[in-house]
Amino acid sequence: MTKYLVLCFLLTAGSVHGLGSGWPQIAADLVKAGLVLDGSGASLDDVTSHESQSCARVSFSRSLRYGESDLNVLDVAIGDVKETSPRPVLLFVAGESFAGDNGGPDVAGPLQDQAICFAARHGTVGVKVAYRPAPANPWPAGAKDVAAAISWVHQNIDLFGGSRDEIVAVGYSAGASHVASFLAHPELQERDSGVAGVVLVSGIYRSSADADAVEKSYFGADASNYDERSVFPGILNIETPILLAWSALDPPRLVAQGEKLKELLCNSATHCPHTIVLRSRDSLSSVFGLDASGGSLAEATLELVRGIEARGLP
Repeated sequence: MTKYLVLCFLLTAGSVHGLGSGWPQIAADLVKAGLVLDGSGASLDDVTSHESQSCARVSFSRSLRYGESDLNVLDVAIGDVKETSPRPVLLFVAGESFAGDNGGPDVAGPLQDQAICFAARHGTVGVKVAYRPAPANPWPAGAKDVAAAISWVHQNIDLFGGSRDEIVAVGYSAGASHVASFLAHPELQERDSGVAGVVLVSGIYRSSADADAVEKSYFGADASNYDERSVFPGILNIETPILLAWSALDPPRLVAQGEKLKELLCNSATHCPHTIVLRSRDSLSSVFGLDASGGSLAEATLELVRGIEARGLP
């Protein structure tokens, strides 16, 4: 068994895409009606069946505390493997928004579990992390929770057969903002919270005056603070490998955020990130599905992990 650890922070955040605080009720109504959950035509029964298939022979440890808040909890998933060498961890930070309690468990839970089950099926340890939302926990609470969760992994992942030496943090949607902020602001990091690589998917890397109310509840309403709270220029000074992704179907503002981050990184003194434009990104499960084929983000993430492992060999 190869020795690599992926910490995948897939922090879902529908409101970044303009869904706002109304999404939970919309999702709940769709579930009750037996209609589409993930944009692919799947009903709740379809998703349940898909989850059962993707999570077969996967064991879970639920609601493990990684921080001081009752909201600082994470789940760990491991596959049925016989290997004794350290394995990767695919960790998802749950939540549908920068703000509020938008994670309807009947909708978000199965879809997010498919992602950590993907990790477990591919010889890694899957972890899903919940972070503190705004407005009660504005910037930089999300980035500090990322740091605390990574520190927890450093200290405890060996108990689940994982290695702390090669961690890839994957931020999804609002989570991409939190992971990028964690990287860009060393003052927010904790002891033993280093990572070997990151994956950033459809994030907001600098807020702007045209942000919606939910985004402003996290970054603040005063636009004069946005430069200080952005990931620039800090993220341009790190040497951590970055896999950058967004969807061709993302709102133009999100596409522009990804393109700008790529441009600045490619013109920086560090490195130009490997970039993927996804064909679709309807849900967490559409990004990390049952397999890692077909040029998906899952495939590229595993390639990033293997590259990090190869560079660490004697």
